[in-house]
Amino acid sequence: MSKFTMGVAAAALIASLSSAAYADNTVRVAYDADPVSMDPYEQLSGGTLQLNHMVFDPLVRWTQDLQFEARLAESWEQIDATTMRFTLRKGVKFHSGNDFTAKDIDWTFDRIKESDDFKGIFSPFTDVEVVDDYTIDLKTAEPFPLVLHTATYLFAMDSAFYTGTTDDGKNKAEIVKHGDSFASRNMSGTGPFTVTEREQGVKVVFDRNDSYWDTASKGNVDEIILTPIKEDPTRVAALLSGDVDFIAPVPPTDLARVEGADGVNLITMPGTRIITFQMNQDRVDAFKDARVRQAIDYAVNNAGIVDRIMRGFGTVAAQASPAGYLGHDPSLTPRYDVEKAKALMAEAGYADGLSITMMAPNNRYVNDDRIAQAVASMLSQIGITVDLQTMPKAQYWPKFDERAADMMMIGWHADTEDSANFHQFLSACQDADSGNGQYNSGAFCSPEADALMDASNTETDIAKRAEALQKLEGMLYAESAFIPLHWQNLAWGAKDNMNAGEIVNALNFPYFGDLVVSE
Repeated sequence: MSKFTMGVAAAALIASLSSAAYADNTVRVAYDADPVSMDPYEQLSGGTLQLNHMVFDPLVRWTQDLQFEARLAESWEQIDATTMRFTLRKGVKFHSGNDFTAKDIDWTFDRIKESDDFKGIFSPFTDVEVVDDYTIDLKTAEPFPLVLHTATYLFAMDSAFYTGTTDDGKNKAEIVKHGDSFASRNMSGTGPFTVTEREQGVKVVFDRNDSYWDTASKGNVDEIILTPIKEDPTRVAALLSGDVDFIAPVPPTDLARVEGADGVNLITMPGTRIITFQMNQDRVDAFKDARVRQAIDYAVNNAGIVDRIMRGFGTVAAQASPAGYLGHDPSLTPRYDVEKAKALMAEAGYADGLSITMMAPNNRYVNDDRIAQAVASMLSQIGITVDLQTMPKAQYWPKFDERAADMMMIGWHADTEDSANFHQFLSACQDADSGNGQYNSGAFCSPEADALMDASNTETDIAKRAEALQKLEGMLYAESAFIPLHWQNLAWGAKDNMNAGEIVNALNFPYFGDLVVSE
């Protein structure tokens, strides 16, 4: 796209935002993309979870200091080694008008177990037992140290609303990945907002739920209009001109500009989302050789990407677990050495190189397309010719699920704020029944690594868990199971008449229900 064409497009978009009529206390939000579905359990992604926190409520949720806060569960207690009892909040209604009770948590749990993306998170859990209308027992097969962590992903669905068949005879509860289903088009949660209008790729309109149970919240926003603006300069321009009120992400190139602008706040936070590339061993025989995978790791200048492309707004990585996680091993360091990479390629029998395909999104992670271009260029230095395609995330995720390229980009924030989650989804042996390896497009498989993960998931001694998880990270590092690039920092921009700094968090699920707009 030429600079002139981009300018015209930006002007047209900003003009359309400026000319619209809004309700009182309307907040206009611009993300780099909108949610791909309205089904809370179709796709395990940041966009889905951002949507879930607006329309649904979990049993508990994270606070900014990574503690647990009561939501649909008022209290909880461990009643035996494998049972956590939750006392549910009374008087809560779904958007449909149906009452929220324990049966809805039970029904939601059963549906989660049918979700290819989410069932892996809940694999340690065997059942939700309904004690009475407002008490449930969450059961695990063995002692499990992450029960509350996982409960943050149990968003109550309206069982009556999602039960039955559509006019064309389809099950309202079915989960259709990247497809058309009742749940992908209709929502009934208990959350602070309802979806009143949605046009994929254009906008989503949220109206305040006047019957919301959380009367203690000071949130006063009547309407939120979410507009996807893929281009970073256009999104920043919309904020600085006053045509939107809240944007994410703020690109590293514009941090100083947003910070210095009048009437606008820049909010930043260290992130724990690892950005990686995976090498598909099922598609490329060379990737089955650890020396080739190691060569690719040695060829990629992680520090250069953070310095030049991310403008320092990221942390160079050599493993999945960031500092502060139990599995983080500070002895694992990035290994950029082009000559070493060439030697490994020759040793593996690929001195003349090879040709591969690569895919990455262009609106999911900060600078994702530029990062992919840089990695492709770096691989050319060791004789690897890359055919690179980048595309919007709505098109990318179906391609990812198809494993449509030899190398594919994937970023991951640990859903449970725990090291084992990275391996469970990104590098564990693929297993459709358990959900392990659901986002492992590299087809890496190590039963020994999986055994360490399994052992950590039943170990309640913190020191022993840390030992197992650090050994796991070391094993993946030695095998170059994937290519770690960096942990992506977080940045939001917002008008200074709102408490935006209080509603954001390291998980990047802003709690818009608590957003306060001042005069």
